[in-house]
Amino acid sequence: MRRIDKILKHATFTACMEKNREWEKDRVFCRHDMGHFLSVARIAHLLNLKKKLKQKKEVVYAAALLHDIGRFRQYEAQIPHEQASAALAPGILKDCGFGDKETEMIVDAIRSHRNEKIRKEKSLRGILYQADKLSRDCFFCPVEKDCNWKHDKKNMRIRY
Repeated sequence: MRRIDKILKHATFTACMEKNREWEKDRVFCRHDMGHFLSVARIAHLLNLKKKLKQKKEVVYAAALLHDIGRFRQYEAQIPHEQASAALAPGILKDCGFGDKETEMIVDAIRSHRNEKIRKEKSLRGILYQADKLSRDCFFCPVEKDCNWKHDKKNMRIRY
């Protein structure tokens, strides 16, 4: 996963991760950190295999690693983080060796990862949406009762 290693070392990616970390240092609810990104990546990859979608592993991991990198923009400028992340991703993807078609598909998945209408799609978009929700450990969260997520969106058991 050579291209994924490049993402992890990319200056824009690491800067975004640091900005997210700073903005969320006192956050009691789920954070948008490497733990979350890797959980989403691994679950999305499992869903990809289970549903036989045949997406490249690097494409799945790239979408997961980049889907929330713009979260800090939501905090600082009220820009929805899926839009901010979709705007940041193309430059990183290009620098890391992803082609135009892969980039377009990854950015589309990032841009739509909060759109409930795609949750059942058998596509990169669909598995990114599902993995994002399934990655949350609501079943073990000490502040779950205070979380503003609707109960039907909360992940109350281990599935993957």
